[in-house]
Amino acid sequence: MSQSVKVDFNCDLGESFGTYRLGSDEEIMPYLSSANIACGFHAGDPVIMRRTVSLAEKANVAIGAHPSFPDLQGFGRRDMRLTPEEIRSYTTYQIGALQAFAREKKLQHVKAHGALYNMAVSDEKIARAFAEGVYDADPGLILVGLAGSVWLKMGKEVGLRVAGEVFADRALNPDGTLVPRSQPGSVIEDENAVIKRALRMVTEGKATAINGKEVAVRGDTICLHGDTSGAPAIARRLYEAFRNAGVRIVPMGSFL
Repeated sequence: MSQSVKVDFNCDLGESFGTYRLGSDEEIMPYLSSANIACGFHAGDPVIMRRTVSLAEKANVAIGAHPSFPDLQGFGRRDMRLTPEEIRSYTTYQIGALQAFAREKKLQHVKAHGALYNMAVSDEKIARAFAEGVYDADPGLILVGLAGSVWLKMGKEVGLRVAGEVFADRALNPDGTLVPRSQPGSVIEDENAVIKRALRMVTEGKATAINGKEVAVRGDTICLHGDTSGAPAIARRLYEAFRNAGVRIVPMGSFL
């Protein structure tokens, strides 16, 4: 495998809240090139945000905002019907909150969370409103969205750099969209399957959908969810597997 192959390795972090602890941020951080940090609307709080930014800075991991619908009770995974103006403003607001904690290391990217991310995969109005909110906060930020989706189209139209995302631990529909978490088999928990799948997506641009069909995928960044069972061990194994295959793990901002 040529050393010219590059990929960004990201994870959703900072999702603890108050006395509730979720994920293993300290264990996962050393293996990443980018971190998506919750901004308080679905998870996280000001103390957690500051701590997670500090963890990322110490590990030399690029920092991104992870905005959501205002849905703490549902962890941002419930569909909400907001106006484009609300989505745009809530996005800018959450980015601004994280920017205040990341003055030493400027934000690199923004990635929506949960239902907001999934709804915008096929809804241009939602994706555009979110992209406009990102642009309002900082036109130099990279918008992360599902590879091949309208996320990337809307981000480009607004004037942002975009990064196509694939998922190491999530099952795909035949059309390349994510299988909803409400369906069996939506999250891939077998470590060996995750490693094999991730390597194939990055090195071959291919994945197997939940029905067995082969799907073409092209990702600038690959995501592992921080709340996936065994995430720290999977992150370490992915990091090692990529390196052994000659894949360079680098922040998306260095090649987009």
